[in-house]
Amino acid sequence: MASDMNEKKIYRASTTAPVNIAVIKYWGKRDTRLNLPTNSSLSVTLSQSDLRTHTTASCSPSYTLPDTLVLNARPQPLSDARSQACLSSLRDLRSALESSNPSLPPLSTYPLRLSSSNNFPTAAGLASSAAGFAALVRSIADLYQLPQSPTELSLVARQGSGSACRSFLGGYVAWDHGVLPDGTDSKARLVAPRNHWPDMRALILVVSAEKKDVSSTAGMQTTVNTSPMFQTRATQVVPKAMRDVETAIQNKDFERFAKITMRESNSFHATCLDTDPPIFYLNDVSRAAIKGVEAMNEKAGKVVAAYTFDAGPNCVVYYLEENRDTVAGGFKTVLGEKDGWTGEQGKAVKGAERLLQGKIVNTLREGVSRVILTSVGEGPISVEDHLIDEKGEIMV
Repeated sequence: MASDMNEKKIYRASTTAPVNIAVIKYWGKRDTRLNLPTNSSLSVTLSQSDLRTHTTASCSPSYTLPDTLVLNARPQPLSDARSQACLSSLRDLRSALESSNPSLPPLSTYPLRLSSSNNFPTAAGLASSAAGFAALVRSIADLYQLPQSPTELSLVARQGSGSACRSFLGGYVAWDHGVLPDGTDSKARLVAPRNHWPDMRALILVVSAEKKDVSSTAGMQTTVNTSPMFQTRATQVVPKAMRDVETAIQNKDFERFAKITMRESNSFHATCLDTDPPIFYLNDVSRAAIKGVEAMNEKAGKVVAAYTFDAGPNCVVYYLEENRDTVAGGFKTVLGEKDGWTGEQGKAVKGAERLLQGKIVNTLREGVSRVILTSVGEGPISVEDHLIDEKGEIMV
């Protein structure tokens, strides 16, 4: 009887993982197989109450091969090289535990059943793959009861999505590009925890929830192969920006942080435009958002807001809580009818003096679909809210 029960036992573990938005962008790989970057990068981990991936990992001797994944209630393939690299690494780590302790159940040999959900649009410039792979790796690591630290597990997540390694830590996180051929020094590093500078806020103007015309993976390698600007950016521009922004974070110097953030975003997209053929991630709505930030800073007489764009048109505006009504309020004045202002954070924002006029206002109103208000947050969190029930069935 005990043997029959063991053959049917369902093992489960669930995790939520955050989105991170890069201040210093990762763009280009020195090793595509291992996902090793050509330059270091740095990001702000965002609050999971606003943006997160929730994943349940389950295994059982009663499951049948192959491993399966359901994302937002839709089956997704796990046969790609990046997913397989993560699963293989995690199984190897669990197998090593089982070899050292034969009393452990052989979870590494059981098929995996994974269920995941996002509370934000997938593949729309909101770092969905980063949160997704961080949640996948962390949930399986918890399922396997692996002893590795978040930094050590970031090496595994990096194989799935480079920026996923930064979602393994909260606060302000660097991903060091490393120099070793095997990539063991290319991992996440904590620059400062969330509570070091908890006043950082972010307003995301969601311009498009559609998939990008050119994926990040395809785009960055085209840039590496064709852009004359790329080497200068990777070897000179980014290393200096990394040093400067880490100093700004340690000193909680928002003006310096903001200027570096905006300059770096511009540098990144200039390199995309320098690619052959050119890659256009920004659009007219993105440019209107930039003009909006510039108008707010000019009116304030100092830098109170910083824009940044990943590989997509969505604008992320960083600001401090003390300037909430100036920055978020400035956008609320013209975008108050959009979804995203009805929550506790949105209601607390007071509309500011209308600084934006004419074409900028019309472009933003026509092009922004919703807003997301969030703040600096923590790394992955283990939860008891499972997406797979005790019988091993996916919960819809």
